[in-house]
Amino acid sequence: MNARRIFTAPGRRAAIAPYVWMVLFFLVPFGFVLKISLSQTAIAQPPYLPVFGWADGTAGLKASFAALSLDNFRLLVSDNLYIGSYLRSLGVALVSTALLLLIGYPIAYAMARLPQRWQGIAMMLVIVPFWTSFLIRIYAWINILQHDGLLNKALLALHIVSAPVVWLSTDSAMYLGIVYSYLPFMILPLYATLARLDGALLEAAADLGASRIDAFWRVTFPLSRPGVGAGMLLCFIPISGEFVIPDLLAGSDSMMIGQTLWLEFFTNKDWPVASATAIVLLALLLIPLGVYDRLQRRQPEVR
Repeated sequence: MNARRIFTAPGRRAAIAPYVWMVLFFLVPFGFVLKISLSQTAIAQPPYLPVFGWADGTAGLKASFAALSLDNFRLLVSDNLYIGSYLRSLGVALVSTALLLLIGYPIAYAMARLPQRWQGIAMMLVIVPFWTSFLIRIYAWINILQHDGLLNKALLALHIVSAPVVWLSTDSAMYLGIVYSYLPFMILPLYATLARLDGALLEAAADLGASRIDAFWRVTFPLSRPGVGAGMLLCFIPISGEFVIPDLLAGSDSMMIGQTLWLEFFTNKDWPVASATAIVLLALLLIPLGVYDRLQRRQPEVR
């Protein structure tokens, strides 16, 4: 019995560690944000009421709980500013993720088909952009896309356009910046999945009379769906809350939810509304996570 305890105790600790991590770094901060989202704005420090404290004892805590309300969430569903920000964020995330999949899948497929000695080099070339600061890369795109930037100079030199084109402060510039910044997040999980595929399956498909296109759609793509799902989640979730790229490259006609959060927190100083906005965004992002988890649970049955 003692030997069994010795061998099983580390396993139990390893199994408990992720839950402790989730409680400390997700549930506890989430509890604070949820509490603030149910509070009311106040000109004070912190800028919301009520503030829980033990000075007034149990009666004070009961009064603080009684003062919580859902007014901030009612505001979100009644104000077109927040509804438009959510819809724009989800729309931009969907379009960007689709573009990333269309561009990233062929790159990952080509990397997986390279000789083994070249795959490491290709992987390094994909990761190299991460060695530079994210902000520096976005500001580099500003220099490229500005009125007298490198792109317009190249287009004018090649006589493709007769006058400089307006690139900055447009959705095109925003999508360009998003695709450039998040492309490695799509390529890496796809490459990891495609590199593990057994080449004998494609040979068997060819022996059975399948063309290369048929073999791809009947064998390669179905087996790469876990990588597709992982890459789409890795891109869709952070893009939905993206702030820097839309703020620097896109126009100011309509804001994404990340920009709205910044406005509420740092300009309006309205922490309760900002917290409620973050809670709703988190709830929306749980939907694709749940769908992916359900599809992953069904995957062994499909195989």
